[in-house]
Amino acid sequence: MRASATKTPRQTTRVGHRARAQRREAVALVIPALLPILIFSVIPLVSGVALGFTDATLKRNAEINFIGFGNFIELLGDSRFWESFGIGIIWAGSVALLTLVCAMGLALLLNSDLKLKGLTRVLALIPWAMPPVVIAIVWRMIYNPNSGPLNGALEAIGIPGVNWLGDFSTALPAVILVGVWSGIPQTTVLLLAGMQSISAEQHEAAAVDGAGVFRRFWHITLPGLRPIIVAVTALDFIWQFNSFGLIYVLTEGGPGGRTMIPPLFTYLEAFRNREIGYASAMGDVLVIAIMLILSLYLINQFRQTKGSRS
Repeated sequence: MRASATKTPRQTTRVGHRARAQRREAVALVIPALLPILIFSVIPLVSGVALGFTDATLKRNAEINFIGFGNFIELLGDSRFWESFGIGIIWAGSVALLTLVCAMGLALLLNSDLKLKGLTRVLALIPWAMPPVVIAIVWRMIYNPNSGPLNGALEAIGIPGVNWLGDFSTALPAVILVGVWSGIPQTTVLLLAGMQSISAEQHEAAAVDGAGVFRRFWHITLPGLRPIIVAVTALDFIWQFNSFGLIYVLTEGGPGGRTMIPPLFTYLEAFRNREIGYASAMGDVLVIAIMLILSLYLINQFRQTKGSRS
């Protein structure tokens, strides 16, 4: 007698109970990981977005009233915020691109037959191990116009010292240099991992065919690193655009607002001028800007994935 290919109602019920039990177990395992994200990220984000539509302040016993798009209408005419927005784009774009160039050179160096390679890698990762506040304090000491080693070295060769963080023409470049120095290690690690995943046979075959170092880099290494380059540059731009502590400790947005990036401007508006609702509206604009940038990156990744499959 042949066994029936269909399941009995009792077997179907057991399978259903087992599937529901597995789903409950999965949910129970995921909830502990989601709770911190919900409490410390999602709820504050939603609260911040909602405050942008109110006239909330830090004044004692102040009432909170819903004012609709009033803050956003006022923000459209706030030239100080849009100037800081432009400075933020210059800051984030410069740091992301210069970090990529410097990290690419360092990764190529670490990927070569370098003596004391292990020690060199450890030294290259030192900025990664330092908190942004510590990095800013160290560089403030280096940039000190009176006792800093940078001006001391310049004066030793006959060049007058510069007030690096206090001069309108040098403040932003000086801060960008610090951002590049602090961002090189993580970008280097990612690029180095990508280089080591490229088959050595490709380089050997190209060398046999007479290709030089530059041609091998341009036609083999660079195409192999393209997905990593796009990802790390986009994410570094977003991260730098949202940075706060480094510039706050270095310059507090000065001199004359030359290094005033949007997160710092928003912070000062909220806690120095005590305009929480207006500052939250600025934060809402920044969230929209970051979401647009992230959407462009994700669309690009989707197109690349779709193209590789087809």
